[in-house]
Amino acid sequence: MKNVVRYRMNYTGRVQGVGFRYKANMIANHYSLTGFVKNEYDGSVTVEVQGSEQEIYMFMKNIAQDHWIVIDNLNKEKIPVEENERSFGIQY
Repeated sequence: MKNVVRYRMNYTGRVQGVGFRYKANMIANHYSLTGFVKNEYDGSVTVEVQGSEQEIYMFMKNIAQDHWIVIDNLNKEKIPVEENERSFGIQY
């Protein structure tokens, strides 16, 4: 059984209006991660993502590889795992 962790990440930069949420959803589903992505009123994007450290690393690496998305800053913190969460989605 894999060791499951959860992170809350807040991305700033050119992260809204560039397909960030759509891309995050696609990547998270590719790696079978759970959690959500949502736009914040201050122009940032928050992601809560849950899975193995390696899968989350690959998620973060893939999200940064986009010519439309420009990440100026990332705040990342480990938070408690959501035991019954089964999917990843976009929150509106």
